Amino acid sequence: MTNQTILAEIKDVHFYYEDRHVLENVSLQLKKGSFLGLVGPNGSGKSTLIRLLLGLIKPVGGQVEIFGERVSQFQRWHKVGFVSQKASSFNSGFPATVYEVVSMGLYGKVGLFRFLTKKDKQKVHDAIAQVGMEEYTKQNIGELSGGQQQRVFIARALVSEPELLILDEPTVGVDVASVKTFYELLKNLNEQKGLTLLLITHDTGVMTKYVTEVACLNKTIHFHEPKEFEKNQDMLHVYRNNESTLKQSNRYEEVQV
Repeated sequence: MTNQTILAEIKDVHFYYEDRHVLENVSLQLKKGSFLGLVGPNGSGKSTLIRLLLGLIKPVGGQVEIFGERVSQFQRWHKVGFVSQKASSFNSGFPATVYEVVSMGLYGKVGLFRFLTKKDKQKVHDAIAQVGMEEYTKQNIGELSGGQQQRVFIARALVSEPELLILDEPTVGVDVASVKTFYELLKNLNEQKGLTLLLITHDTGVMTKYVTEVACLNKTIHFHEPKEFEKNQDMLHVYRNNESTLKQSNRYEEVQV
């Protein structure tokens, strides 16, 4: 395990929003084949960390690398899949089928104005099959449930055949009955397909049954074995208290980090 390939790494990173210190001396490694669950109260820096990994913002201090390159120089973004929260922003009236939505995930690789080849089309069908949505291929995405829609967005991320998949609270807007099925899908992608996963979530009670490691972020970062995190009631108590405190803060509404 000590020789595992490191797909992404954050080294001693600091980040500020104006006068607010969001990340302080944060270091993180994503090793090939791992499934890391990232938790923390709202405002703790989780989304900021993701933006750093995706090269959308630059750290004030420290370094971010992906596939062995500085993120500012990285070009092979088809190797990284990203699934964001869709519930609050997705237009359910958007006139696109499941097939069309998933095929959009190839445009960054083949080009926006190029026709898909027979091989590309097969990749779309394969990605849809990977998430168990074959029977909905021709259905309008707006007609699907929240859990089904999120499976489609995972397929869109998978179609470019990434090695790393980053998910930002993907179960937001997904009904409770579908959450377990959703996590089973992620576990299968990790264990059977060898996909490396970074999952931001508030589902602390569910997540620990599927991930290989838990990282707790609140300006600084601490790592735990899933069973250790699940059994440590003091840790969960602090997590909930911190979240309650942040919700009472005026700055909580001003900056989502």
